[in-house]
Amino acid sequence: MQLLNGDVVLVTGGGSGLGLGVARHCRAEGAEIVILDVSTEKVRQLKEELGPEVLVMQGDVTKVDDLQACRAAILERHGKLNALIGAQGIFDGNVPLLQTPVDRMDGLFDEIFHVNVKGYLLSARIFFDLLQANNGAMVLTTSTAAYAADGGGVVYTATKGAVRSLVNQLAFEFAPDVRVNGVAPAGIANSQLRGPRSLGLDEQKQSDIPKDAFLSMFRSLSLLQDLPTPEDHGPIYAFLASRYNKIMTGQTVVADQGLLNRPVLHSRG
Repeated sequence: MQLLNGDVVLVTGGGSGLGLGVARHCRAEGAEIVILDVSTEKVRQLKEELGPEVLVMQGDVTKVDDLQACRAAILERHGKLNALIGAQGIFDGNVPLLQTPVDRMDGLFDEIFHVNVKGYLLSARIFFDLLQANNGAMVLTTSTAAYAADGGGVVYTATKGAVRSLVNQLAFEFAPDVRVNGVAPAGIANSQLRGPRSLGLDEQKQSDIPKDAFLSMFRSLSLLQDLPTPEDHGPIYAFLASRYNKIMTGQTVVADQGLLNRPVLHSRG
């Protein structure tokens, strides 16, 4: 059984990392995937790799015109949309509030909230009618940072808490026509989340952390010891995006490898 056979699935932020892994899995589940990414270079590479049968578009999720252009291209190519998976995001470098220069606060807030929250709001607004026409689904990406401290800096954490609440509100507003759920990952192997330009960290990615150090930290906290890949998250997103999900809306699946079930009295060293 292919969960998404015959469905059209749009993955925003699908050019690399989590988004690309999820897009690949959805394609394996039978979906006609559409990828929207802000990076011109990533779009070029994916077009070369995937060929003309996959619609890959360059666009900024914070710009209505780019989302409208993507919507028009989907209608021209496929004539419908069954699911929207939001995977775009910016990290904040895990910079604490008191170490953030005051003169950078406005830019940092605007940059991260625009991509991590506004991008989902605009996508929901632009694509709702297409999803409604097919009793479709939205799946948004939050983070374990929405549930526990130290999963990011103060601004990133605030955005992920906002996305978690946004899932609840959109599910309420869009019921019963569109199911809206979220996924909250923890550590991801080869994460491509970049830092904010406003702090001069836009050339840095989470995957730049030395692998051995990151894996050691992850294993010291998590009950499951394998650091998951982007593709490992694909089955969760695919099910929530599929017509086979008839029972869940307004929910966020915490995909944390037991990270939040933290030791209190015992060491896991």
